[in-house]
Amino acid sequence: MRILGIETTCDETAAAVVGVSFDGRGEILSSEVLSQIAEHAAYGGVVPEIAARAHVEVLDRLVARALRAAGCTMKDIDGIAVAAGPGLIGGVLVGLTTAKAIALVTRKPLMAVNHLEAHALTARLTDGIGFPYLLLLASGGHTQLVAVKGVGDYTRIGTTIDDAIGEAFDKVAKMLGLAYPGGPHVEREAAKGNPERFALPRPMLGRAEPNFSLSGLKTAVRIEAEKIAPLTQTDIADLCAGFQAAIVDVVVDRTRVALRQFRQIAEAPKALVVAGGVAANQAMRQALQRLAVETGLKLVAPPLALCGDNAAMIAWAGLERMRLGLIDDIDAPARARWPLDTSGQAVGVKA
Repeated sequence: MRILGIETTCDETAAAVVGVSFDGRGEILSSEVLSQIAEHAAYGGVVPEIAARAHVEVLDRLVARALRAAGCTMKDIDGIAVAAGPGLIGGVLVGLTTAKAIALVTRKPLMAVNHLEAHALTARLTDGIGFPYLLLLASGGHTQLVAVKGVGDYTRIGTTIDDAIGEAFDKVAKMLGLAYPGGPHVEREAAKGNPERFALPRPMLGRAEPNFSLSGLKTAVRIEAEKIAPLTQTDIADLCAGFQAAIVDVVVDRTRVALRQFRQIAEAPKALVVAGGVAANQAMRQALQRLAVETGLKLVAPPLALCGDNAAMIAWAGLERMRLGLIDDIDAPARARWPLDTSGQAVGVKA
């Protein structure tokens, strides 16, 4: 089985082909990603209209490139998987409309994939782990702790009540004059800094419910920066180090609480999984690895190339759904909002 995947929910245009190897494990046959960072850098964030137009300009060529890299043609493809949300609705519509056109012309099945589900299932593509497991999904737009019990079977245990982790990284970076996207730049500066120089808060630490709140931490960084302005390079490095250390402490504490609550929802988790763009942060990976050892679990973190938005994870989620007979109609809507847990309500726009 070979699935073509398409991803256009934010500022990466991506296409990939994923199949199943002889031993039954997932196999990435090709993965093409074109970033739009250069187009958005001057604005300090993603401009939805610019993103949508950029997807239109390159998606057809990127799909063709992914097929060539996989050594196949559309005749060899068994289904089309596309991220139908959540995301910037203009970009989502570009990918979904393209996927529908391909599916109609080739008469292949269409799988309209939840972008968050694709992140949730990446660990099964890379490591072949079984259900259930606890997922920490951390990106620029989402921060959730989720019990992953099966394909399409998710229970959200905790979430952020304000900023997502990646969003907080980006805002602190902008505050300190660092380039966009902020996460890698904050991590790089933090490696040079003293995490103990500034007494920054650890919001929600010790709370019984595994939720996050990061706006207060972000404000604390701003207050400390204003106290010592103008900032030197040492000041910036120390602020980044303190901020990152606070984030890591909060993440470990919130994840530990979620692990305790997991057993009330499902059987004991088989693994602790971290996914999303923030999963690339090495300090966070190391801290979660220590937590996994402490709790007797395996930590599964995707390769760095699969942390950010990519089409390989979309293709894999489509493959998992297709194997279960979960095929979508051609009128599947584009969704600006699409909660991962099954109790959530989705907001859709027909493509």
